[in-house]
Amino acid sequence: MSRGVLRRRRAPDGRRSLFDAAQVEELARRGKPRRPPGPGELAIESAITALGPDRPFYRGRDVLHMAETMGFEDVAEWLWTGLDGHGPAWRAQPDGVAAAVAAQSGLPPGLLPLDRLQLIVSALAATDPLRHHHDPEGVTATGRALIAGLVEALPAAGAVPGGGRLTERLWARLCPRPPGDGLLRAFEAAMILLADHELAASTVAARVAASVRADPYAVAASGLGVLSGPLHGGASYGAERLIAEVGDPAGASRVIGERLRGGERIPGFGHAVYKSGDGRFTLLMDLVRAAAPGHDRLAAAEAVLDEAARRRLPRPNVDFALATLGAVAGLVPGAGEAVFAVARTAGWLAHALEEYGRRSPLRPRAVYVGPVPG
Repeated sequence: MSRGVLRRRRAPDGRRSLFDAAQVEELARRGKPRRPPGPGELAIESAITALGPDRPFYRGRDVLHMAETMGFEDVAEWLWTGLDGHGPAWRAQPDGVAAAVAAQSGLPPGLLPLDRLQLIVSALAATDPLRHHHDPEGVTATGRALIAGLVEALPAAGAVPGGGRLTERLWARLCPRPPGDGLLRAFEAAMILLADHELAASTVAARVAASVRADPYAVAASGLGVLSGPLHGGASYGAERLIAEVGDPAGASRVIGERLRGGERIPGFGHAVYKSGDGRFTLLMDLVRAAAPGHDRLAAAEAVLDEAARRRLPRPNVDFALATLGAVAGLVPGAGEAVFAVARTAGWLAHALEEYGRRSPLRPRAVYVGPVPG
């Protein structure tokens, strides 16, 4: 009632409170509403993603249903345009990929994919003379080539397909062996589940860049810089290392206990929005379980989940499911961060399109608490 979600009226006897049944039913359907922005928070109107009690909705569509029934390219086009279908083929510019590959020639061989992506996006930008076109058609065309370029400029880990879906091409950069149908479906579902998440930290950075008319590559670079933080996209790498440390399922108790004694945060657990559980975790974890029943790395992940529940830790989130997928599939170290980054680039560009249509840059104001000036 204090948030205006339910309206109360007094019964004729003056002692009872009465509520509209339709409002109560709508509240039950939608779940607990999010707290409105406080006086010190930045609020941005957006028509892209709404956060429900346990999952996001992309332009009104349930992301869990989309992850089960759609391809990544289709979901990205929906985020950008609100239209079904993925339109032209997603192909990178050959000269951009060549420049991005050349730019990586002096990098250490063991560098994580996310570190490479931050360099790749700059090289792709330097070779695109059309990057300053901010009209919707220009941005979506750039988005298709940019995301494809991020994928195709990564070093190959396995046999690279000549064509195919973007997820198949990304898989070949992150895994030395070909995927089974079940794991590839889980891989694509992960990309869809991670494509956007309202105003996450990296998306705020991307929107700020777009609001001052930075080009789409600079928007993506801004997002990538923030995504790398261990409390954001880097959380999957922490969860990946946690699962790897549990060599045998019996070791889960020791590994988690040692981390807690050291005051460490357990990666892959807890979420700032989904306090009662992350539906994205549930769907992705179920897909991995169905694709690889009895896998030893899945058993290790399940042991971590059981131990976390025994210790009453926060609920697992999508980062843990993404790390489990990487462990079971045999993806290269840091692959989860790369999946997150490539997928979320679609969301950043959707938000950029909104900002390009506005007139004023985003300009938060500080509440000054320092020494008295002058």
